[in-house]
Amino acid sequence: MDYEIYVDMSLDIDTDVAEKINIRYVPMEYGLGDETLKATGPESDEKMHYFYESMRRGLPTRTSQITPYQYEETFAPSIKEGKGVLYISLSSGLSKTYEAALLAAQSLKDQYEGAQIEIIDSFAATGGMGLLAEYASANRAAGMTLEENAAWLRENIHHVNHWFMVEDLVYLKRGGRVSATTAFVGTALNIKPILNINLKGELGSVANKRGSRQAMRYLVDCYQKRFDPKYGQTTYICCADCKDTAAELKDMVLKVNPQADVRITMLCPVIGAHAGPGMLSLIFFGQEME
Repeated sequence: MDYEIYVDMSLDIDTDVAEKINIRYVPMEYGLGDETLKATGPESDEKMHYFYESMRRGLPTRTSQITPYQYEETFAPSIKEGKGVLYISLSSGLSKTYEAALLAAQSLKDQYEGAQIEIIDSFAATGGMGLLAEYASANRAAGMTLEENAAWLRENIHHVNHWFMVEDLVYLKRGGRVSATTAFVGTALNIKPILNINLKGELGSVANKRGSRQAMRYLVDCYQKRFDPKYGQTTYICCADCKDTAAELKDMVLKVNPQADVRITMLCPVIGAHAGPGMLSLIFFGQEME
């Protein structure tokens, strides 16, 4: 059965790759100041630079959860054409979108006899979802059925590694990730927290490093210890408007793995609204997360 691959707009993906692989996007809304905006595909670097510059100037940001009705509206055209749907959702450990998608899928199955819909909890975000979208598209091109592709994704999802360094603790404080005291002291001491997405798909703090250089070394150490070449060489660096630092991190990765296909992208607004400007992530397939 022919099927479409959908990913929501909490993903980051290389724009050249996105143009070549046939995937569809589930739009997501986000707010900047008094504006409500909608991401319907990968945003331009220029637009994201404006977004992060606005955050630096103090404009508030917010995000909205996708409703079951919005999912139904998005998936219904494919179902009506007799196509299946494979949807890769933002981690259930970070959002309720996965639950909303499950409700929408059941509603569509009730409305359309024989509708085939697979909802995948990515346990991932940003470039991790981009990696999964790339593999899902390659699997489909290789002849995998909808069910086979969904099974492959579920079997390999926990091998996606996300390692982050955060530039400014104030944004984590706003999201309740750290206390006001921790944010104040950390900023004063130039502490860069290291976080990852764990086996439950939740954001967790794993280390604190003083200064960006030490933090980047920690990310590269994680990469060197955990990277698994059997999945290929694709490696994502997603940055919140800090391309010079991202380029420096890319050079560090290539020193330990000259074969790496390192792709630098701007961090999407849906995730960037919570992480803040200067956030830098290193994302790849490797050892299963713990």
